[in-house]
Amino acid sequence: MTLSPKRSATGCPGRSSAALSRRGFLSGSSAGFGMLALSGLLGSSAGAAGGLRPPRARNVIFCFMDGGPSHVDLFDPKPMLKAHEGTKIGETNVSKRSQSDANRVWFGSPWSFHRRGQSGLWVSDLFPRIAEVADELCVVRSMVGELPLHGQQNLLLHTGRIIGSAPSFGAWVSYGLGKENDNLPGYVVLNNDWVPNGGLENFGSAYLPASHQATLLRAAGTPVDNIVAADPDPIQRRKLALLGAQDRRFAAAASDAAAIEALIANDETAFRMQATVPDVLDLGREPEYVRTLYGLDSADEHQRLYATQALRARRLIESGVRFVEITCPSFDGNNSPWDQHGQIVQNHAKNALVTEQSVAALIVDLKARGLLDETIVVWAGEMGRTPHTPAVTPGCGRDHHVDGYSIFLAGGGFRGGMAYGETDDFGNSVVAGAVDIHDIHATILHQLGVDHERLTFRHGGRDHRLTDVHGRVIHALLG
Repeated sequence: MTLSPKRSATGCPGRSSAALSRRGFLSGSSAGFGMLALSGLLGSSAGAAGGLRPPRARNVIFCFMDGGPSHVDLFDPKPMLKAHEGTKIGETNVSKRSQSDANRVWFGSPWSFHRRGQSGLWVSDLFPRIAEVADELCVVRSMVGELPLHGQQNLLLHTGRIIGSAPSFGAWVSYGLGKENDNLPGYVVLNNDWVPNGGLENFGSAYLPASHQATLLRAAGTPVDNIVAADPDPIQRRKLALLGAQDRRFAAAASDAAAIEALIANDETAFRMQATVPDVLDLGREPEYVRTLYGLDSADEHQRLYATQALRARRLIESGVRFVEITCPSFDGNNSPWDQHGQIVQNHAKNALVTEQSVAALIVDLKARGLLDETIVVWAGEMGRTPHTPAVTPGCGRDHHVDGYSIFLAGGGFRGGMAYGETDDFGNSVVAGAVDIHDIHATILHQLGVDHERLTFRHGGRDHRLTDVHGRVIHALLG
C-alpha cells in the first residue's frame, strides 16, 4: 500500500473517484474486510436480483443533543399542559419507566408554538432558526426509550444496546459502506473535550475492526494531538514502514490477525491525516457569509465552539467522511448539557442559543451545495423530559422521560415538513405510531442502501447486527 496522500479529480486528497462502483470499492477496501460486508449491504429485493439496492444517501451527520431536550417545549405542542398547569397528574399518569409519581403537577411550556413554513409544522419560539427550515424537517414525535438513565439511553441511541460492548452506529456505517477517502477516518466525532454518560463506548467499534471506531476531534485548540508531524516527511515514512513491517510479521504468526491488521490500517490513516486534516478543518477558507451563517461571529463562546464543529462537519462530509457526529458544548460543567432538572427556562434557552442556529445553517448550507439529498442530518437526544414537575416555580425543571419524546431527521430522502406519531394530550406517553431507536437505525441504513437485517458481523459464535433482533424500516418517513 502506498503511503503518499492520494488525490482525485475532486481536489480533495484521498477521495475516491466517483466513477468507482460501490462493489468495486468494497472489493479493494483495506482494513481486512474487503467483500465481507457486501452480503450485509444486499437489500432483500436487490439481493434476489444479485445486485445492490441504490442508496438514496451517502453520509450521515448526527447532531447529538446529550441530556434530553424537552419535546413539549420544542416540537410537540400541548395546550392541555398549560390549561392544567399546577394540577396533580394522578395515578393514571404515573409511569413505570420515567420519573413520576401521582403528586407531581403538570407544567405547561414557557414558550409559544407556531406553525412554520409551507407545511405548517409546529415548532416553538425556542428554535427560531430551525423554524425557518421547518419544511426540511421530518419530526418523529413518538420515540420510546427503555430506561430513564443517561448512560443506558446514550448507549441505546448509539449502539442499540443499553449495556454497552457493542459497536456504535457510526462504526457500523463505516464497516458496511467503507471509506470514500483513504486520508480520513470513516467515522469522526466532533467533540468538545468531555465524555458523555455511557463513556467512550458510545463512539467505539467493539468487536468490529478498530479501524471503524470514531476519531475524536476537539473544538478548541488543536483538533487532534500530533496532527502536525514532529519529524520531516522522509523520517515519518521510514518510521511507519518499520512499524508496518514489524506488525505484519506479528500478524503472520498470530492465530487471529484482525486486530493487528486494524492497527496497521489505523497507523496508515493517521499518517495520511497529517497531510489532510489541517486543510479540511481550516475554516479560514470559508467565505465570511458562511462563517456568519453558522454563528462563528457569535459573542457567546459556546455558540462559537458549536458553530466551528457544525461547519467542520460539512467540510468533512464533502471530503468523504461517511459518518460525522457533533456533541454539544457544556456550559455549566454538566456532561449532559440538555439535562435541566431545574432552571429549564434559563438553560434550555442557553442550549438553543448554542446549537440551533448552526444546525439550521448546516441544513441550509448542505441544500445550497446540492448535498442535502445525499446527506442525512439527525437531531436527537437520548430521551425527552417529563411534562410534569414536583412544583411549578420560576426555577423549576423537567426530569427524565422515555415514554414519548421527539427527534428529527432532514435530507437523504426523508420527507420534509411532517410530524410522525403522536403523544397523548399532555405529552406523557405515545398513543400512535410508537418508534424506538432500532427503527430509526433501520430506516437510516435503508436510505444508505443497507438492509439492517443483513449487515452482520460474526462474533462470539453468532452473527451480530446493529438492530439485534429488532427494527423495522418506517417507510412513512420517506419521500
